[in-house]
Amino acid sequence: MSKDKSVSNNNYKIEELHDDHNTSKLTKYEMFVTGRKSFGALIIHELITTLISWIPGALGIFLRSRLYPIFLGNVGKNVIFGKGVDFRHPYKIQIGDNTVIDDNCLLDAKGSSNTGIKIGKHNFIGRNTILSCKNGDIELRDNVNIGFNCEIFSSSNVLLEDYTLLAAYCYIVGGGKYDLKDTGNPIAKQPIFDDRGIVIEKNCWLGARVTVLDGATIGHDTAIGAASLVSTNIPSSSIAVGIPASIIKTRECSRYKCSQPGSTSN
Repeated sequence: MSKDKSVSNNNYKIEELHDDHNTSKLTKYEMFVTGRKSFGALIIHELITTLISWIPGALGIFLRSRLYPIFLGNVGKNVIFGKGVDFRHPYKIQIGDNTVIDDNCLLDAKGSSNTGIKIGKHNFIGRNTILSCKNGDIELRDNVNIGFNCEIFSSSNVLLEDYTLLAAYCYIVGGGKYDLKDTGNPIAKQPIFDDRGIVIEKNCWLGARVTVLDGATIGHDTAIGAASLVSTNIPSSSIAVGIPASIIKTRECSRYKCSQPGSTSN
């Protein structure tokens, strides 16, 4: 990966975006998109995305692979960006070698004190997928495959370990808890509390439309059936389905050694 371009003392606080009195529209846009107090960074971002984000075919892929690393944090070798990929606070986005970001994805690392989004090697992020931070962190380790139209949200920490497989329309919600007993304040204005994050360990498979809520850990080598809701911890080598998801079977790992994918595809 290339050298980290972040500048820790030159960034906006997320709260400044809601200052209605002292902030111009241009400055608010700068806060929202680049997250940095740098008009030059904004111009570079706007020029590159406006000119090449929409270009189809091999030419577009080539240009994006050469120019997007200018404003992203770290980008490895042979990274492919599809058409219409959008970024927020791009200096906090790291992408490893041989990763593919398909068309119309959003990588949003927004926050004033977070690390942002870290994507490992040999990953695939399917079309229309959103990785969204609200002052939280998202980490995808190596060989993670995410289907189209998924969303991963974090106001705390979300970790997907090696060889995680998400089918289409999965929703991973790391954080976002509010005090439902507090009826005196709008929920939207309440502070988020008790964020515990989400961990999906190695070799897990989530079927289509699975939702995982904050605080859940899914143990390695586990499969979650389509349209299930995971709200508590699921132990390793399980098959779980339902709302909420419950274990219906334990996987047998006779064909390979569980939790060690390197033994078959190192």
